[in-house]
Amino acid sequence: MPAAADFSLADLYAALDAERQTRGITWRQVMQEINAVGRWHIRPISDSTVRGLRTKAVGEGDGILQMLRWLRRAPESFVPGYNPAAADAMKLPDVPAHEILRFDTRRLFQALDAQRTARHLTWPEVAQEIGRLTAVSLTNLKKGGRVAFPQVIWMTRWLDRPVADFVRVSPF
Repeated sequence: MPAAADFSLADLYAALDAERQTRGITWRQVMQEINAVGRWHIRPISDSTVRGLRTKAVGEGDGILQMLRWLRRAPESFVPGYNPAAADAMKLPDVPAHEILRFDTRRLFQALDAQRTARHLTWPEVAQEIGRLTAVSLTNLKKGGRVAFPQVIWMTRWLDRPVADFVRVSPF
């Protein structure tokens, strides 16, 4: 997968900052709004985590979903070549205020495995086609757990499906 298809963490930060400035609110207020979800006490995203997006190569997937939710933007809108005409198909689900978005990594694994099987590929071949991932990182999705950006973009691009197909609503 060419680097040009990467999700831009720096652009996500810039969009968060632009929205913050447009609304005339502080970073503390931004973080309060992003973290004001869930029925249970969740580990809040810190403003230093958001500010770190300017220079980081990888970002934790579930946290980024909450930032995207606050911006009301699809993950793909931060990928070069994004087609705004396809925005509805890529839109993250609307979520009640008392719930949050999480990645359904088991569903992502199932889709990758189905595509792998249909194309008669091994996991190492899938990893090679996607690029910059290992077979182990792909097969570990079967256990559930976490995924990161831009890696999730690489996988969903390989599947030719939107990230939103692999997001679930959770009470925590």
